[in-house]
Amino acid sequence: MNELFYLQLERLKEHHFLILYWSAEAEVKGLKYNITNAFDDLKDLGITRTKQSVVAYVESLYSLCFIDMKIERNRKNIYTTKFGADALEELIEKNKFDIKESRFLEGK
Repeated sequence: MNELFYLQLERLKEHHFLILYWSAEAEVKGLKYNITNAFDDLKDLGITRTKQSVVAYVESLYSLCFIDMKIERNRKNIYTTKFGADALEELIEKNKFDIKESRFLEGK
């Protein structure tokens, strides 16, 4: 299983990392992070232009068991799982991607 985990990490792209990072940061701050927030943040950074792409990114993280999603107040909120936290920690330690600011989390 350890080998599978590292193979999964190697296939993650910047957008996956940022969604994982921002959802974890939101949890620490006691905020709800959802697909619309992820879309706005990724669009602001020029990483995506469509919400449909973000839905696909989120679904792929969900399929890997790195995140959970819960429908709350008509929003699909994103929550980091233990496996997602482990993946995020590994990616940060390896400096695979740069951490970028979330407009939502920064209140902009």
